[in-house]
Amino acid sequence: MTPIDEREWLETDGLGGFASGTVSGVRTRRYHALLLHAANPPGGRMVLVNGFDARVDLDGATVHLSTQRYAPDVLHPDGASRLDAFTTDPWPTWTWRIAPGLGVSQELFARHGQPGVVVRWRLVTRSRFAHAATLRIRPFLSCRDAHALHLENASFDFTPHGGDEDVLWHPYPGVPGVRSRANGRYRHAPQWYRRFLYSAERDRGFDAVEDLASPGEISWDLAIGDAVWLVEPAIDGGARDRAPVVDLTHDLARKERARREAFPSRIHVAADQFLVRRGAGRSVIAGYPWFGEWGRDTFIALRGLYVAPCRLAEARDILTEWAGTLSGGMLPNRFPDTGGEPEFNSVDASLWFVMAVHDLVRASARRRVLSAADRVRLMLAVDDVLRGYAAGTRFGIRVDRDGLLSAGVPGSALTWMDAKVGGGAVTPRIGKPVEVQALWLNALAFAGSTASDWKRLFDAGIASFERRFWNEARGCLFDVVDVDHAAGRVDDRTRPNQIFAIGGLPLAILEGERARRVVDVVERQLLTPVGLRTLAPGERGYAGRYEGGPAARDMAYHQGTAWPWLMGPFVDAWIRVRGGTREAREAAQQRFVRPLVAELDRCGIGHLYEIADGDAPHTPRGCPFQAWSLGELLRLLG
Repeated sequence: MTPIDEREWLETDGLGGFASGTVSGVRTRRYHALLLHAANPPGGRMVLVNGFDARVDLDGATVHLSTQRYAPDVLHPDGASRLDAFTTDPWPTWTWRIAPGLGVSQELFARHGQPGVVVRWRLVTRSRFAHAATLRIRPFLSCRDAHALHLENASFDFTPHGGDEDVLWHPYPGVPGVRSRANGRYRHAPQWYRRFLYSAERDRGFDAVEDLASPGEISWDLAIGDAVWLVEPAIDGGARDRAPVVDLTHDLARKERARREAFPSRIHVAADQFLVRRGAGRSVIAGYPWFGEWGRDTFIALRGLYVAPCRLAEARDILTEWAGTLSGGMLPNRFPDTGGEPEFNSVDASLWFVMAVHDLVRASARRRVLSAADRVRLMLAVDDVLRGYAAGTRFGIRVDRDGLLSAGVPGSALTWMDAKVGGGAVTPRIGKPVEVQALWLNALAFAGSTASDWKRLFDAGIASFERRFWNEARGCLFDVVDVDHAAGRVDDRTRPNQIFAIGGLPLAILEGERARRVVDVVERQLLTPVGLRTLAPGERGYAGRYEGGPAARDMAYHQGTAWPWLMGPFVDAWIRVRGGTREAREAAQQRFVRPLVAELDRCGIGHLYEIADGDAPHTPRGCPFQAWSLGELLRLLG
């Protein structure tokens, strides 16, 4: 068998649901699925249909199109060895060689704005085909939580409901079922397929073996025309569309192709995949396949995903939706995927919200996207954030006498470096973290343009910042001052957070020769071709490889691992300290941005991944489709 191509593709429905998998077709994650449905958009995600086996009976011989991985580590059957071509333009499309001069193509796309996935197969031949070619597929079902695994059990209900071309299965009470619509024939033949092995889960130290149920087989005669399959959630009480499936899928394909062609580039198509509906508004998925809605990620990402490309109406809808979640000056850092109360456990998410509002207001000045009511609502939310922080709020967040923002209590991890192991923060950063001050002062400067109270607080903070954070011994900034709220205690380890004092935000807090020295230190010690390391090699606690089980990986998450999203503020800072000239911008594009663009197809096709090893060769790790990684790249591409 040829080597397995484990690069990943993604199709989203705009509701939080998606389809995903590998180029080879071998599922390597528990999240790889044909139909992953957001039952409570954009949360409540469930895997309904994990995938399928596919084969073609050709003149009495069986030719497989699919490959599965079974425990202990067996690939079967041999469909991946016949894969001849793959593209994601305009959506994932595979072509297999099944005989000399004869192939089968398969295309797959998610229905936008409504859950469901369309799959179409056709014969590809150079001459007239006059032989028998029967396509047969066996769907694999689990109807489980997206983060769980499924095992054989006696409770699974295989009973089919409906007719030959329109079949419903309801495997478990209270769980969305599956509706299968096809222009082929369904044969009921229930069977368990056991011990699928997900290699990516195994490598990450998680349970990795699953059993799946296959209720039967769907077959088509490819010699007489295309095979069409629409699979969607069967939701109790929902109306059943009776339109012919061939006509319906043809219309869906036409509309979806036109929708994607309206975007200026494939990166913009990828950016659209993170945008989801939330109630009457919009929100952002932080990353596929396992992240949900995160406040910090949303506000960082949308500056590049939707403000920079002038998708201002979408940015407005996101920010106004989130503005309604304010509590004590804080916005939620996370909405749990399975419901429950939002989590208010971040010092910087609310400040990133203010930065996103700043960018939207500035971009909207000439386009009149914001109504007077929208603008008032957003600016009141900005004021609520600042007043909440100034008065003091959760987790000891408050303004100190020096005008800087102090935050943190034992056991908390309030900054973006928020990994915990065994209930303890790996990088607690309690006190006055450097990027939090840059965000705070930028927020005050924005609000202070129309309110003198904030201007006075800004003046006090800016006067304190350089005096308190400058580390002459290293020629850069301290990462945290007043560590653990002990006056004068500092963390002098070299981290990337200091770059926000110079780049990535509207106002540079540090300028001149010191700013140039900071950028030089960051470039020399933290820069990799795929992002900034979170800790310089040689510092105590440095971890150059993100690998092992969950605890080992969390220990390395912000202790040397490189993050592509940090390339955005670094490039901004690099250009700024060189005077912002055209030559500096062109040099930055060549040296820093183009290598990131080259990474778009390395892991998640058309996307940038979450993290990479700090040590060469900087292997991609973590989430393969990360919103703020792509957002910062789009912002740099301008």
